[in-house]
Amino acid sequence: LRTSFHPAVVPTCISTVHPVQLLFSRTRAGTAPFGPTQSPVLPPLLSAMDGRLLGEVRIADDKDFLDFKQACLKHDSGWEQKYNRHGTVVHAKLQDADSVKLLKVSVTYKKVCAATLYDVLHDPEYRKMWDPNMIEAYEICQLNPNNDVGYYSWKCPAPLKNRDFVTLRSWLETGTEYMIINHSVNHQKVPPKKGFVRGISLLSGYLIRPLTSDSCHFTYLTQMDPRGSLPKWVVNKATQFYAPKMMQKIHKAAMKYPAWKSQHRLSWKPWLYPEQITVPRVTLSDLSPVIMAALPDSSSDIMEEMEALEEDFEDTNFSKDEDTDPA
Repeated sequence: LRTSFHPAVVPTCISTVHPVQLLFSRTRAGTAPFGPTQSPVLPPLLSAMDGRLLGEVRIADDKDFLDFKQACLKHDSGWEQKYNRHGTVVHAKLQDADSVKLLKVSVTYKKVCAATLYDVLHDPEYRKMWDPNMIEAYEICQLNPNNDVGYYSWKCPAPLKNRDFVTLRSWLETGTEYMIINHSVNHQKVPPKKGFVRGISLLSGYLIRPLTSDSCHFTYLTQMDPRGSLPKWVVNKATQFYAPKMMQKIHKAAMKYPAWKSQHRLSWKPWLYPEQITVPRVTLSDLSPVIMAALPDSSSDIMEEMEALEEDFEDTNFSKDEDTDPA
């Protein structure tokens, strides 16, 4: 099967989902008040970054970011190394036979400082320059200066249908590291549309840790289900294959970013400066959690995709029983 999923795409990089002037000073994630009756607080977040963010609509708090950081840095039981070349290491963890794998990709970037990489992952205008598969990305609404909801869609190679995502994204800068995490939610004004399969981000995120003034360590953690007609084993192998290539692309983009940004609204960074926020504030009634059990199993788009894929799944070069080794 010849395909290219973007585990890195979804999730976080919708990074352009930023703000309205709710608050004019930066706050730590989860601390900006909504008022006594407006806070979208639901049950506690995750314990092992295994998709438990899904099914919730609320501001991430410090514990959520700590859990995410620990998941990025620790290799407890169940993690299996799938790739280790040129400084890029990929680990995968299968939590049950019918799920998509939790994927973790780690790499050290030289000639790129942590702050620059953080800006690259946020800047929606620059993404257009380095992500040719992006169809559309925009902010839908802002919860507070560190939490927003956004839309992202990408082109998939034929015969696959294009995918799109609606995610709630949270980010945090501690002074010593940077984190961005997201998971799928429903937004009443952005329903699934014809020609796209609505994918699900159970959890995706980035951890950036400075090493020197011009180097950093970068970890990408994701559990993303593109849904549609693709078997989970195909999704797992495709993401495992594609992730190192995406990390290389982000590295190249980050090295070129300072020169590009100097010519394109140098001071515009709403992810750092809340007073630059322009998107509308969230209307809580528009948001609802994604409940996997309630999602439709099929649609006309998915059936068309299934029929087109029948011959591809017979391709002996993409065996279910062999590990895909990204070259």
